[in-house]
Parts: sequence; C-alpha cells; structure tokens
Amino acid sequence: MNTQQETVQDVMRLPAERLYAAELEALIAVDTGKAPQGWRMSPQAVLTFICGGEAGGVTITPKYIGNRRLVEMAIATLVTDRALLLIGEPGTAKSWLSENLAAAIHGDSGKVVQGTAGTSEEQVRYSWNYAMLLANGPTPEALVRSPIMRAMETGGIARFEEISRCASEVQDALISILSEKTISVPELGREVPAQKGFAIIATANTRDRGVNEMSAALKRRFNMIILPSPSDVQTEVEIVKKRVGEIAASYDLQAAVPADEALLKVVTIFRELRSGMTLDKKDKVKTPGSVISTAEAISLLTNSMALAASFGSGEVSDEDLAAGLQGAIVKDDEKDKTVWKEYLDNVMKKRGAQWRGLYEACKEMNE
Repeated sequence: MNTQQETVQDVMRLPAERLYAAELEALIAVDTGKAPQGWRMSPQAVLTFICGGEAGGVTITPKYIGNRRLVEMAIATLVTDRALLLIGEPGTAKSWLSENLAAAIHGDSGKVVQGTAGTSEEQVRYSWNYAMLLANGPTPEALVRSPIMRAMETGGIARFEEISRCASEVQDALISILSEKTISVPELGREVPAQKGFAIIATANTRDRGVNEMSAALKRRFNMIILPSPSDVQTEVEIVKKRVGEIAASYDLQAAVPADEALLKVVTIFRELRSGMTLDKKDKVKTPGSVISTAEAISLLTNSMALAASFGSGEVSDEDLAAGLQGAIVKDDEKDKTVWKEYLDNVMKKRGAQWRGLYEACKEMNE
C-alpha cells in the first residue's frame, strides 16, 4: 500500500470532492452542457451529482434526498452573482448540501467560515501575521487571507456556516463584499476583486432566529431557500439508512446496519417527539427541549452500531438503541426525562409485541 492510500484511509472525514472523486470525474467526462465561467461542469451535471443518476456507467449516488426543485433553484442562484442562503431546522442537510454544491462546482469545499458568537470581522475579510507586520510593516506576505478572500481570488465558493450565530457587525461585513465584489485592503493601498465564478453559500438554523437577526440590507443580497424536514416517514428512513451506511463504512464499524424495522422505530419516535403528535394524529405528546433532528437520528444509530460492535454481538439490539435514544432525547435532565417517560408509558407501551423489547430497554435506561 502506498503512502497516499494510507493517508486517505487515516483521515477521519474526507471532504466531498475526495469522497466522491470518481463520481465527479465521471460526470465531467460525459458532460455535454455548457459550464458557466469558473465552473468545472454544467448546472445539469451538478444537479445529477446532488440528486443522483448515472454517468458513463458510473452510478451517481444521491447526496440530497428531497425536493429536486429546491436543488435546481440553489444551482440557478449560483449561476448568477447572487449569494445563496440555505435555511432550515437542524438536520435538514443544509451544510451537507452546501459542501456538495461547492465540491461539484469548484472541486473545493474547504473555504469555510464557521459562524459562532466569537467569529470576528477579520475572519470574514482578512487579518495579519503580526510577527511579520511588526518586523516589516504591512506587506502582501503578512496578509492572512480569509476563506472568503481566497475564494474571491480564485473564483471559488466560500461557505459561511451558521451565519445567524455571528454578531450583527460581523454579518454586515458581508454587505460590501456581496455588493461590490471586492475587499479593500487600505493598509496596502489595493483592492482584491472577485474573479468570475465566486459565490458565497451561507446556512442559517431556524432555531437561532432572534439570536442575531440578519439585517434587511444583508437579506436582500441573498437568495433564500428553505430546506424542509423530510416530508414523510419513508423518506426520512431512506435518508437515515443511506447516511448511517456511509458513516459506518467510513469508520469501519464492525456491525451490521440496523434492520429497516429498527430504523423505522427510531424515525417514528423522532418524528412524533418533534411534531408533538403521534403519526396517526390520535394523541398529543410533549416535546423535549433537545433537538430531535434527522441528523441526531443518524448519530444515534451510528453510536448504537459502535456499541454493538464493541460490547455486543455485532447486531444492534434493543438495548443498544435504548442507550442511544436516552442520550439523544434526555438532554435537559429532569424535564426531558419526564417527557421521555410519559412518551414511553402513553405511546410506546401501547404499541404491542413488536415494540415490547425496545420499550422495556428504554424504560430500564430512564429509571
């Protein structure tokens, strides 16, 4: 085995452009559409990469399972000079879609600004290597370019994750960038213009609305697309099954992916707790304070597989699922514990023999 192969295998998480390199190469090879300036492939090929299909005998796996029209709108936005803002509940694949769009269009999804309460304006624009600055003054070599500036210089895509977590003044640093398509560096007496192909994809969590509300001026510079939660149980099961299988293969978990029946139970529990009502709409249930998202279900099942592989038979048991459910749902101590107990007694207990093993394992964990 050569060094390059060993390096790839040792990486915990490959970026989308490396994980799906064979698919991207196959799409580029057979792409007959016109690629916009700065793009590696046509918008139609990007759509196939995201939604799945076939290219030159290579199966293109779907990266986003949901409304195809929303993906078309996102790609069309990036063809223009507008920025794209993906909004949705936690676990609606905003970051995943953002990463794969950047990977398909430019082959580089790594120019990322992670929005937090501590994100500064320098991380959006530029900063300085202060040792070089003190030694030689402001020089091009001392300039530390932000991911957004680097994307502008190369005509690439910059990703701004969780933009609503940033302070208002940090968000507003984007206004001039999106309007003028330049970053001014007065210390050097120069401006950095955006090359054709430059775009920004931002994501915002609906749970964070009101934390740092985006200004009207900034909102006007984005095309906003709302990504909904999976519309039905089977779609969510399909998403969960696909991602759990991919993650399990990446981590080489020595356990089988849970059976469809187990996946359906977890997704059913999550959808009911998320909506505050049973799927048949006959009974209301209390909702916990924790985020009960599709992403959380994927994490739960992956952890259950790790439990089964490390301390069980390699087959995910009711006890493994119960441990994962307890950790995912009971986050706010007594309040969530009470909500979970009422759900177990009022809903799960009444579902008959198929649910009995999981009910008893969950009941024991929550005592």
